Amino acid sequence: MTTLRLISSMATKPLLADLVALYTQHAPHVLVQIESVGGVDAAKRVAAGEAFDGVVLASNAIDTLIASGHVLASSRADLVHSGVAVAVPAGAPVPDISSEAALKAAILAAPTLGYSTGPSGVQLAKQFEAWGIAETIAPRIVQAKPGVPVGSMVASGEVALGFQQLSEMLGVPGITLVGGLPQAVEIITTFSGSVAATSAQPQAMRALLAFWQSHACDALKRQHGMDVA
Repeated sequence: MTTLRLISSMATKPLLADLVALYTQHAPHVLVQIESVGGVDAAKRVAAGEAFDGVVLASNAIDTLIASGHVLASSRADLVHSGVAVAVPAGAPVPDISSEAALKAAILAAPTLGYSTGPSGVQLAKQFEAWGIAETIAPRIVQAKPGVPVGSMVASGEVALGFQQLSEMLGVPGITLVGGLPQAVEIITTFSGSVAATSAQPQAMRALLAFWQSHACDALKRQHGMDVA
């Protein structure tokens, strides 16, 4: 039995669980263990030299780890494109977010706003700056702690308007999915896998990533609200 140990961000946790199950059918001699944590924490642990066979993170985080030599540049495998969705507590009025102007108005009207510490949150904060509303809404922002789903904050009523990867919002009880961001300001994150420099089994890890890039995994990726990379 070959054991592969991976680390990933929370955004891909449900998807990877299903991809692992599918790969187990394809390669029953391989045991894949994945630890999913906040993306920032995951990158820090890899950069600190903790031993993993593979890493699945936002592509820009993978590129940073490639530059520092902590993952193998030749092994980067883009897996999915993931968009940001908006949610409100179940039963709350659903705001109009069909255009950039409507989304901005909904944000300005919301008593509290929540987003993650991941790449989508970083991009969202940049958009608030570009709109010139960052200072206005700053007192109303509740940023999720690493590993805490924004959906759970929306469901509890802690935030009135929540933003996170669609994949992390799907199936969360107690929320209403309003939809994705309008095209003019949509935030798309590419999640990629790579072989860690510390891997003792790089070829087995490459085989896993190759399978995850194959068409055999396309349907699962779409089921989780993501597009095939």
